Amino acid sequence: MDRNTLAYFLEDLWSKGFKLSDEDVQFIYFGNNSSNAPEWKTIIAVNMTLKIQQSFDPSFFISILELISNSSITSKRKAYESIEKQLSIARTTYE
Repeated sequence: MDRNTLAYFLEDLWSKGFKLSDEDVQFIYFGNNSSNAPEWKTIIAVNMTLKIQQSFDPSFFISILELISNSSITSKRKAYESIEKQLSIARTTYE
């Protein structure tokens, strides 16, 4: 299995002890399919959701995925920069 696939990423999470429910996994694939995002963007969205929320939050995941599914985001670096920028804006807005 290619290590850059969504299935491998989710399996790797499971092997490290992070157990997503079947509903969470189905929602992740639903988000991936509905956004038409490449799998690497979906992986970033899941990864950032888990890091920031400390659990899987479907609405947060979708907002991150929508943010980075933009065609102007062409690299992982740009995706992470976009997320960081959005988080900085949100922090200053709510402080």
